[in-house]
Amino acid sequence: MSQLVFVFGTLKEGFPNFATNRGSRVAGDFMTVGRYPLYLVGERFSPWLVDAQGEGDRVVGQVFAVDEAALATMDELERTTEADGYRRVMLEVESLCDGRRIRTHAYIKPREQFAIADARLGPLHEYTLEHAALYRSRKAKRAL
Repeated sequence: MSQLVFVFGTLKEGFPNFATNRGSRVAGDFMTVGRYPLYLVGERFSPWLVDAQGEGDRVVGQVFAVDEAALATMDELERTTEADGYRRVMLEVESLCDGRRIRTHAYIKPREQFAIADARLGPLHEYTLEHAALYRSRKAKRAL
């Protein structure tokens, strides 16, 4: 059984962690129905969608249909079981092509984990390849 996941950062097609995303892309781009703050955070410039609906902008991303194994792999990358990891929640997104709305999973950071002092850039409307060029994976960080 497949699940839909909205990805807004490194899991997008062509972005640094896309290899972890073993889903099938739903055609087109999507945008969150609600406004959320999206920041690049910390020395790794990690994209954080903060759980503060009503703040920030409507965020653009992609939607993928994934099976349970792929979802579990994404959960592992996003460290959903760790205290400082992302949380997988349901939110509504809208197709930029035809306006249809769907409910999807998304990985967000709890508001209490976010400190504006740690933000390097944002709030953003979209995580771009220019932003991704700043990103450093955990593996790359350990190698330094």
